[in-house]
Amino acid sequence: MKIKIITALMIVLLAGCTNLDQKFYDRVTPETFFKSEKDIKAALYRPFTHARWYLGGDRWKLQEYTADQFAITTKGRHWYNGGENERYHYHRWTAEDNWIWETWRGTLMGVALALDAKSDLSKLDYSKFALTQADKDDHVNQLNTLIALFYLYGLDYFGGLPIFEALEGSSLPRNTDQETFNHIEKLLKEAITKLPKKQAADKEEEGAFRAAGAAALLARLYFNAEAYIGTKKFAEAQKLCEDIIAGVYGPYSLDPVWNGVHGFKNNLSPEIIWNIPSEFNKLQYDWFYADFYHYNTRQYFNVDGGANNGAHLQPSRTPAGALYKTSFKLGSPYEKFNDADLRKHPYKYTGGGNYEGMFIIGPHLTPEGDIIRGGEEYNNQALIFVDQVGRFSEVGPGKKYASVAELPSRMSEGEENTGVRLVKVPIPNRTDNNLRWGADNPAIRLSEIYLMLAECKMRASDPGGAATLINDVRKRNFVGGADPDPVTAANLDDYRMLDEWGIEFLGEGRRRTDLIRFKKFTTDTWWDHQASESFRSRFPVPTRAISGNNNLEQNPGYGK
Repeated sequence: MKIKIITALMIVLLAGCTNLDQKFYDRVTPETFFKSEKDIKAALYRPFTHARWYLGGDRWKLQEYTADQFAITTKGRHWYNGGENERYHYHRWTAEDNWIWETWRGTLMGVALALDAKSDLSKLDYSKFALTQADKDDHVNQLNTLIALFYLYGLDYFGGLPIFEALEGSSLPRNTDQETFNHIEKLLKEAITKLPKKQAADKEEEGAFRAAGAAALLARLYFNAEAYIGTKKFAEAQKLCEDIIAGVYGPYSLDPVWNGVHGFKNNLSPEIIWNIPSEFNKLQYDWFYADFYHYNTRQYFNVDGGANNGAHLQPSRTPAGALYKTSFKLGSPYEKFNDADLRKHPYKYTGGGNYEGMFIIGPHLTPEGDIIRGGEEYNNQALIFVDQVGRFSEVGPGKKYASVAELPSRMSEGEENTGVRLVKVPIPNRTDNNLRWGADNPAIRLSEIYLMLAECKMRASDPGGAATLINDVRKRNFVGGADPDPVTAANLDDYRMLDEWGIEFLGEGRRRTDLIRFKKFTTDTWWDHQASESFRSRFPVPTRAISGNNNLEQNPGYGK
């Protein structure tokens, strides 16, 4: 089996992810390889470890750096990266760009790994391992759900994909958007009926797919169906969301506190529908750390390990301090949070696994209150993070700019202190270092179902019902549930709905999809970004994939 997996992986890597012929170099078969339940679990878990990688990194980048909430500005001598970050921000990417290749490759590699495990487990007599047919159905349909997840993300990024249901075949062409949609739908519908339901509200989540997880993915498929296949399926999405909330697939409820779904014990949150476990020095939910934080932010967190000082929120203010949201409706992510929102507080670890806030903004100080100093534009000066983009260090007598009013604000004009930094995954200090990366990745949570249902109701001319659902999610973010700016039937429109998605799911790798669903991804403007060509709603098939398989057709707009 090990040889088989390695062979499949090498084929996926070297042949554009669609040449799936296998060569067997020994006589190991599933029936002879598996000796215990431990071996079965190892095979089951392998594609889930791929999913842990897949839901971060380049997939996250394609969702967030192409949209209106995050950016990697050039900061002096750092982060120009051959113009890569600007290409994504300005919607000028090409079929040669690496994030796109890694996402294509990773999508179909995930399918191949899950199919490989499914093939092996399907051949086993589970009774020989003191396991039941129900256990086998559970394992096989968890893998079906995982296959559907990879195809769903791939459909979202690229449109139709090569559909394969076994690891035999050579240079498969792309299936149509509709065929890919139908394949995902079929897998999830079957999984919903065969996966067990959550049995107890206080049951700890350990990364296994349950019926609600498959139902949530099917709801996502229907929710975005118009973008995928040109047909609206909001009514189908609404029914699934109503059933999930009503407990048809098990007892789930909104977490009563804002950080319950993100904290160190979020595996116990009643809101989690599917998580990806994380544990210090094992499979860690930590990919973002290096890019998000300043080199010296380790002093702020009081931890070992520096970062690269790349990503930040797009600015809410001009260099002169005026709010951008008076000029355009998208973007300005930090200022979209109400000042009374508990999440808007600066991040501070208070000990014992407790923390407050989720942003780094203003003077950068150690936990003891000492000044943290810069090392680039503000070398040996106090580091102060600003919700602006501009070369403030170049303003003054004898410098490039006479006043702040002259400063341009664009992707090329960052500094080391540019932009608010997000701390959505809590980071403890050295004293509690055993908690580090103890927060799981909450990949599907009930608040998403609430907002999906709210948007479906809004689209079905029930803004009052939509507002109630949104406010159910919002109220935990304010002291005593006193929300100073609740959603109402009168103030709910497309932009307010997008604001609510952006606030609740800031940094969770979905923003591009939400903008596309509202037809604003290529038509609207936001900070340093103008409308782009409509074909940019999908990414190109990577040149490297087509080079390995000339049966692959390129997406419209990207040439041959």
